[in-house]
Amino acid sequence: MQFDDKFLQEMGLSAMPEDLKQKFLDYVQEELEVRIGERISRGLTEVQLNEFDLITDVDEARKWLEKNRPDYREIVNRTIEEMKEEIRANRAALISGTNHV
Repeated sequence: MQFDDKFLQEMGLSAMPEDLKQKFLDYVQEELEVRIGERISRGLTEVQLNEFDLITDVDEARKWLEKNRPDYREIVNRTIEEMKEEIRANRAALISGTNHV
């Protein structure tokens, strides 16, 4: 997923102060990575987590997840949708620059 002006527009945040847009997009990206990582890691063994940590190639990571966590795409999609709902619920505060999800 791309976190850019198009994403801000989709979320109704085009009016967000310019100086906050990139900071907010960076925050969304980082927060999603943390949330998705936490959810995917639930149910994995320490051995699996260590094995996954050693993977540096994106394609290999995807293949590993398909094998060891076949529901990972669902987890990713659900987490993104939840984040979007949070953003929409806080839209007014975000536009005014007084709140960060």
